[in-house]
Amino acid sequence: MPLRIAVQMDHVATLTIAGDTTFALSLEAQRRGHELYHYTPDRLTMRGGKAFARAEPMTVKDVKGDHYALGEPVRLDLSEIDVVLLRQDPPFDMNYITTTHMLERVHPKTLVVNDPAWVRNSPEKIFVTEFPDLMPETLITKDAAEVAAFRREFGDIIVKPLYGNGGAGIFHLAEADRNLASLLEMFGQMFREPYIVQRYLKEVRKGDKRIILIDGEPVGAINRVPAEHDSRSNMHVGGRAEATELTDREREICARIGPSLRERGFILVGIDVIGDYLTEINVTSPTGVREVQRFGGADIASLFWDAVESKRA
Repeated sequence: MPLRIAVQMDHVATLTIAGDTTFALSLEAQRRGHELYHYTPDRLTMRGGKAFARAEPMTVKDVKGDHYALGEPVRLDLSEIDVVLLRQDPPFDMNYITTTHMLERVHPKTLVVNDPAWVRNSPEKIFVTEFPDLMPETLITKDAAEVAAFRREFGDIIVKPLYGNGGAGIFHLAEADRNLASLLEMFGQMFREPYIVQRYLKEVRKGDKRIILIDGEPVGAINRVPAEHDSRSNMHVGGRAEATELTDREREICARIGPSLRERGFILVGIDVIGDYLTEINVTSPTGVREVQRFGGADIASLFWDAVESKRA
């Protein structure tokens, strides 16, 4: 039966549709005859313990520059909607966290994907630390002395914001680099939270693999190779996507984390693997669905809606 689906997202007008997973999910939902509504997080409301959103009916088409149409806004009682897609991009800040509290009032009667309580309690760079043997040596701190000691131990390091996204604020500091103190001063002015410091993995030059999991099972992957003069592999900062297959080690990683993903109600997850190491578990608005299909991989949007429809049934 057709579902009524509300998509909580950054405004559809801002999407770069060629690589946008939210757009891919919306296209497939529409193809299946589901009814789509669009709203941005600032139009989420709570009153009397109930969650509402001022949303527009949405249609989408895969045409650059003409990819959407919105109808007249309506006030939706989200408890009467079948599915809410929690898909706005981070930063994972208090605004983001507040939306999870509000959506928690309607889940699971309304299926919120991913589960808002577990999204709130599983920050991507902290959730991964539950699997320390799968990840590179990692430090989470604001203590400059701890960072300095970690660097003496491992030489080249990566320093990045704990709640950043999209490759923003990621620094590779070589063992002889003299900028660590200045960088930590700058981070201290910019962020109230601790930072994350990791041993630099030279294997990143061969790529940072994004693996997509549906209900805890791997369904596709894309390798993202950083530009020659950048340590970051994110495609919007110059990384190059290429086709890839899963290695035995990557299947082992997926098998290890799969039960935890299912227990937390994470239907759509994207993990990042460099060499033999898991570096992030992305549960807020994971991407990569369109890239996987573009390089001949699975139609993950279709697999996603198969899983959602099964849970609604």
